[in-house]
Amino acid sequence: MNAAADVRFFPSSDGDLAYLDTGSGDPVVLLHSGYVDHRFWHRQIPALAAGYRVIAPDVRGHGSSANASRHFRWADDLAELLRHLDAGPAVLVGLSMGGVIATDTVLEHPELVRAVVTCGAATGDFRYTDCWHKGLQSDYARTLGAGDIEGWLDAFLRGVAGERRAVADLDPDIPRRLREMALRTISKHTPGEPDRHVPVTDSWPRVARIDVPVLTINGSLEPADLLTAAQRLAHEVRNGRAEVVEGVGHYPNLEKPEEFNALLLAFLRGLQTGSSKSAGLRERPVGGAGNCATSHDGAAVG
Repeated sequence: MNAAADVRFFPSSDGDLAYLDTGSGDPVVLLHSGYVDHRFWHRQIPALAAGYRVIAPDVRGHGSSANASRHFRWADDLAELLRHLDAGPAVLVGLSMGGVIATDTVLEHPELVRAVVTCGAATGDFRYTDCWHKGLQSDYARTLGAGDIEGWLDAFLRGVAGERRAVADLDPDIPRRLREMALRTISKHTPGEPDRHVPVTDSWPRVARIDVPVLTINGSLEPADLLTAAQRLAHEVRNGRAEVVEGVGHYPNLEKPEEFNALLLAFLRGLQTGSSKSAGLRERPVGGAGNCATSHDGAAVG
């Protein structure tokens, strides 16, 4: 599959939004994490397109999609695209920022959503509270403010590895691909550029209204507060369950794609057969958040 050749453009109400549309069948939308683009899902797209219509957009301001010229919400952009493609209700699969977009969309445009899969995310209300992530977010802000793109990329890749590993511990293809995508996206923006994204708020009090199946998939090396938030999401929706992929961090789809794909395809098959309902939740013990537990700066947006 030549993903670059298959990219299309949707003339949204605020510039062109790029997306991949391949395969046929029930629609599955893949929503990438922050700073990258639809190629983030290169290990999932062929596996899914064999049996489903796969739509993988570049989120506004990322990849080949236009930057925002006015205030916008991720969920509204996605809703506009799905209506244009007549692709709802769809299964939304999102990682980090993409997971927040998925939960935002099921809350704000429920008629367009058949099911939700979140990875490395819970809802837009979630904030990292552990000291390591808060330090990483400070490094993001410091390097971007100084126009230090190389310093920012180094911090970004530390986030890929996580607190307990070094970038050198990863398959080198993973940081190489992510770095190339992140450099492309960050180069679209300038220091001091206004953030025109409007977050969806008060999501936790509304998750109990979500009446479509929800699956959370997270790496076991994620911080305790994120794993707890994912379990909370799976518990509070009407039909949810949580899965943990052992030995990986924030990007289980890249580190263990075969295991990730198997979990996702089993969930999708369950939707088709009506057997996706499950009260079973894979519980795993999680610890406290440490000395930074009272701080709530910085959303999980990739």
